[in-house]
Amino acid sequence: MAESEKEIVVEDPNAPAEDSPGVANTRTVDIVVSLLLIAFAGLMAFDNWRTGMGWAPDGPKAGYFPFYLSMILGGASLYGLLAAFLERAGAQRVFVNRDQLRRVMQVFVPTCLFCLVTQWLGLYVASFLLVAGFMRVIGRIAWWKSLLTSFIFALAMFVTFDVAFDVLMPKGPIEALFGH
Repeated sequence: MAESEKEIVVEDPNAPAEDSPGVANTRTVDIVVSLLLIAFAGLMAFDNWRTGMGWAPDGPKAGYFPFYLSMILGGASLYGLLAAFLERAGAQRVFVNRDQLRRVMQVFVPTCLFCLVTQWLGLYVASFLLVAGFMRVIGRIAWWKSLLTSFIFALAMFVTFDVAFDVLMPKGPIEALFGH
């Protein structure tokens, strides 16, 4: 084999450990998600029934198609729930272990905070903080590179949405200082 044809293997030094304890098994997750989807489908079916899921002289009422889509979602979720109860192998398979869950939460929690902070600081400042935080904490990139990249990104978003396309975006006190 030629030297150029050798496979390059890159190891992730932060990859979850093989011996990390399981947090949830596949069967439990399947059951919980199916129950949540059944509840959501029931809520949507009720709301669309209340809105009007029948046929009017000029065509279907507003809730007609969403009602039947919620029925399909409910039926599929009920099937998933029954399949999860009947399957015994899923109880032994680990869905997520502690290290994997930690890595997911490193992205999920800041993203949820971003959604909340956007309400008070505006989209551009919240985006600046999110990108800078991800680059520094998860990417371990130098502060100056993180801050510069985040500033350029937020500025590019501002120019694109506010200046070029004149789209209303959530703004905070900093944009108000500049008259926007």
